[in-house]
Amino acid sequence: MICNNKYLHPAKYQKSTSGNKNAQGDREKAEVTSGTVLCLLCPHNCQLKEGQKGICRTRINCGGQLYTLAWNNPCSICIDPIEKKPLYHFLPGTKVLSLATAGCNLRCLNCQNYSISQFSPDALQAHNLTAQDIVNKAIEHKTESIAYTYTEPTVYFEYMLEIAKLAHQNGIKNVMVSNGYINREPLLELCNYLDAANIDLKTFNNNTHLKLTGAKLQPVLETLLTLKEAGVWLEITHLMIPGYSDNLTLFKEMCQWLVTNGFAQTPLHINRFFPTFKLCDSKPTSLTTLRDAKKIALECGLEHVYNGNI
Repeated sequence: MICNNKYLHPAKYQKSTSGNKNAQGDREKAEVTSGTVLCLLCPHNCQLKEGQKGICRTRINCGGQLYTLAWNNPCSICIDPIEKKPLYHFLPGTKVLSLATAGCNLRCLNCQNYSISQFSPDALQAHNLTAQDIVNKAIEHKTESIAYTYTEPTVYFEYMLEIAKLAHQNGIKNVMVSNGYINREPLLELCNYLDAANIDLKTFNNNTHLKLTGAKLQPVLETLLTLKEAGVWLEITHLMIPGYSDNLTLFKEMCQWLVTNGFAQTPLHINRFFPTFKLCDSKPTSLTTLRDAKKIALECGLEHVYNGNI
């Protein structure tokens, strides 16, 4: 049975009908149907019946309590240059230990890592590595930081948090590469141990964001503001997908919003799209569009703008 999975671990940020004293989060007042658990980790706020997994495929209702299946079981781990995250202004020229578990709370049509992000941790082979094991590997390979990346680190929140605490105790920095789809309270808890983040601002239109990812745009904007408020080093990635996020008028609105909200000095990575996953019939982003977008961003007042994937 899945509720006997050896990687099962109690999850944070939940509310159940059993009067769970650990209920936390911005949306605690949401109604919970009898026999369900309300997950308050991300804005999906999934209501889960017994044995049911959330949209992320990592969180499950077992016996009226919320558990995570993403614990001590990374499906991918390797050493990367920090610039690959991409982070250009944080520990440049250094190596970072990167890891991920299976699962994601979005359904991006263009996902490059769909072979791990669109599966539950119990459906894929994984390494058996505790938080201490991860930190020991970072020490062994002399990396100055650990990155939670490849899939969406929000869905392995408890594992990430445990590693991050141990990393700081050992003088190692923590980096989150994320879609930004997380509720404020868990994000603020993580920020106590988070040194840098790259957030993927996929588009600046809510309807397009819903179509492309299955999620709303506003929570991502709120995450950017929260990270800024918490003093976490931030860089932003915008992938220009033809027909979805390459509208230069909307792109200009996005840049203006960033400048108005205090992100003028935040590095912006404008990346080229290549056909993948459910958008294999699309075309790569034109180099002209990328150059025009960079010019617009600079004219709007953004100070550090880079074209990527070229």
